[in-house]
Amino acid sequence: MTITPVDLALMDTDLEAFATALGRSYQQCGFAVVAGHDLPPALIDGTLACFRQFFAREEAAKRRYHVPGGHGQRGYTPFGVETAKGATAHDLKEFWHVGRELPAGHPYRQWMPDNLWVDDIPGFRANTYGLYQAMDAFGRRLLRAIACFLRLPLDWFDDKVDLGNSVLRILHYPPQPDGAVAGHVRAGAHEDINVITLLLGADEGGLEVLDREGRWLPIQPPEGCLVVNIGDMLQRLSNHVLPSTTHRVVNPAPERMRFARYSMPFFLHFNPDFLIETLPGCIAADNPDRYPEPITAQAYLEQRLREIKLM
Repeated sequence: MTITPVDLALMDTDLEAFATALGRSYQQCGFAVVAGHDLPPALIDGTLACFRQFFAREEAAKRRYHVPGGHGQRGYTPFGVETAKGATAHDLKEFWHVGRELPAGHPYRQWMPDNLWVDDIPGFRANTYGLYQAMDAFGRRLLRAIACFLRLPLDWFDDKVDLGNSVLRILHYPPQPDGAVAGHVRAGAHEDINVITLLLGADEGGLEVLDREGRWLPIQPPEGCLVVNIGDMLQRLSNHVLPSTTHRVVNPAPERMRFARYSMPFFLHFNPDFLIETLPGCIAADNPDRYPEPITAQAYLEQRLREIKLM
């Protein structure tokens, strides 16, 4: 799928034009590509290097960082656990979650546990949490453009995501030298749970998006670009004015099966107690309110985590 990139520089010179281009891309396919992002390359490369080391370790060593009963919120989630909503076969991946760090006694700590750090990999915490903070700030900037598109005050999202239960996920899809397990794919068809997802381009292809005609189309952003897609929370808030799109990661072609795939999506979330209630400006005669019953972001998250077998 060819998605015309929107240059981030336009946001500073003509916010209305940037917001319009972004919004149109979302309405067409639920995804947008942002060119010229200013996420620090050193943090991106440093985080990836740390996790290449970590995922290369023996299973027992990696499982030291798995939190039983932690619902995959922090640290390591082993291979073969996460299963796409409605699927029976687990995904062919393992991953690590980093979340927001809060001071002792903060009321949100009941939903945001402490991060885990691998002390014997140099730069692990500095790179990983540094990238978390950079992507969190970048996502909040983009939400100002989305607010503009939705005809909301530019700062409408600011105090609704500033302490969101957002996570940086570092994904490892292992090589498949003997072929994929029958019936399993790297990531089954799904929609994201959150508000927006920021996705750094993967070193291997495989990402596909389901278009409005029911066709699966590959999406491979140009180098230096960032994919940003709508999650189900924002779809719900906007009454589908901004749609969340089904996507998946398919297994590699035979000539690429011996290569691993790494990916680093950032899932930006609302604050846990934010009430997701349909925006009045997104309700119309031809688009009646699909969600008359509001729900808190945390309740919605837990509902969805149960569906994908992480809770």
